[in-house]
Amino acid sequence: MTKLAVVAFGGNALLRGDQKGTIDEQEANVYETCTHLLQLIQSGYNVVIGHGNGPQVGNVLLQHEAGEKIHGIPAQPIDFCVAETQGSIGYMIEQQLRNVLLKEGLERDILTIITEVVVDKNDPAFSNLTKPVGPFYSKEDADRIALANGSVFAEDPRGRGWRKVVASPKPISINNVKSIEKLARDGQIIITVGGGGIPVFYVEEKKLQGIDAVIDKDLASSQLASQIHADEFIILTDVPKVYINFRKPGEKALDRISLSEARRLMAEGHFAAGSMAPKVAACIQFVENGGREAMITTATELGKQGAGTVIFAV
Repeated sequence: MTKLAVVAFGGNALLRGDQKGTIDEQEANVYETCTHLLQLIQSGYNVVIGHGNGPQVGNVLLQHEAGEKIHGIPAQPIDFCVAETQGSIGYMIEQQLRNVLLKEGLERDILTIITEVVVDKNDPAFSNLTKPVGPFYSKEDADRIALANGSVFAEDPRGRGWRKVVASPKPISINNVKSIEKLARDGQIIITVGGGGIPVFYVEEKKLQGIDAVIDKDLASSQLASQIHADEFIILTDVPKVYINFRKPGEKALDRISLSEARRLMAEGHFAAGSMAPKVAACIQFVENGGREAMITTATELGKQGAGTVIFAV
């Protein structure tokens, strides 16, 4: 039976920290990332792709705010902006991956599915904002914007500046998951749960409604991987391995660690919230739910011996 892998693209696969976010920059980044998926596809894997949208959804929110202020065009809520970025980022990934495959003489259908993900409106995340979105600011600029419009900012754990933070509730269920699995196992490459999925909740029985939040894309991709019975779950980020004591004395890269070891390190607080912690938590979740193993690495390391940090079941 053909193996199935879920690959979660990190923000670095789309937009680098020192870039403005032009279409040319983003398309070049996506193309480069997609070249590294060839190893999986040529090895016979069926592939499902999830992706982040933190920089993009924050920028779209700024565009809506500017449009309302300057032209009187009503700004749309965060869930609407997540839907926008699902479509636009899905388009970029679909096009650039197809370009990569065509260059290699490969032909596969690539489908982007706009995906709603159900959350709990009473999730404590709505009173504890942690999900960074949009660009980095200096402390002075962040304070000025917060005073002007009530936005909440938090300092980046890697010292790159301050970013707006929003609610990031846990995903409960993913809509259309049966169709996603069927299409993927039939050989189509599926792009889904973009930006963690469009956050929705049941405002009453049998009635869905959007809610202001950005779901963590790694947790949503992990849940998807479990629900479609994927063999492997891979998170692509901007560091080759997970570290303990990151950028501190005693820094150490982690190679292969057991599920129990990963749980222990999480409990000891080795991984920063809003950075590596949700990635490790997503891998733990996948293995706990029956997955064989999960990996965190950069796109350039895919297929290499000893690549990434692997969390495995014992």
